Amino acid sequence: MPYINASFLTKRFERPEGAVLALSEVSLSVERGEFVGISGPSGAGKSTLFNIISGLDRASSGDVSVDGTELTGLSTDKLALFRREKIGFVFQSSALLSALTVFENVMLPLIPVRLPEADKRARVERALQAVNIAHRATHLPSELSGGEQQRTAIARAVVNDPELILADEPTADLDVDNAGNIIELLEQLNAQGKTIILTSHDASTVGAAKRIIRMEAGQIVSNRS
Repeated sequence: MPYINASFLTKRFERPEGAVLALSEVSLSVERGEFVGISGPSGAGKSTLFNIISGLDRASSGDVSVDGTELTGLSTDKLALFRREKIGFVFQSSALLSALTVFENVMLPLIPVRLPEADKRARVERALQAVNIAHRATHLPSELSGGEQQRTAIARAVVNDPELILADEPTADLDVDNAGNIIELLEQLNAQGKTIILTSHDASTVGAAKRIIRMEAGQIVSNRS
C-alpha cells in the first residue's frame, strides 16, 4: 500500500455567492521516501490538497490515508496527535513566535512530548545544527534574515523526527540564493529517508522534486517523474 493514498478527493467551499469547487475528484499516491512536487498557478488547488493530506482540513468527499492510517474518520484530537507524531510542516511564512528565541521556537513541538528536559534540549540542538542555524539560537525572529527564519522553521519541522515533511510554498518570500539553500535542505532530508511533498507555483523550485504533479482548476493535469 502506498505511504500516502488519496482517492477521489473533492473539496467545496461555501461562499455567499455560491459554492467554490477547490478540488474535483483528485486521486494520487506517494511512496515512502519519495520527493514529490505539486505545481500549478494560484488557485489550482495545491494548498487545499496539501491541507487535506496533512489533516489540517477535511475533504467534502473522498478518502486519504497516511502510513496506513485513514484520516477521514479521525477525531480532531486524534488528527492533532497524528500530525504531531508523523508530520513536519514548513509554510510560506515561517510562522515563528516573535517573543521566543530561535531555540524556544524549535522547542515548541516538544513541549507536550514526554521526554526528560535534557533530551528535548539535545533534540533542539541537533535540529539547529542540521540546518546550520545553531549560532543564532538565542536570537529573536526579528533579528534573522528571511532565509534564517525559514531554516528555523525547518528545524522546528524536523525536531520530532517526523517521517513526512510537507512544505507549502516554502521559498515564495525568499531571494534566489536563500530559496536554493532551503531546497538543498529539503533534498538532504529526503536523502535521509524523509518523504517530502513540496508545493510551489515556481517551476525552478518544484523542479528539485523527483516527481512533479501539476494541478489546474482543482484537478491533476500531469504526473511525471
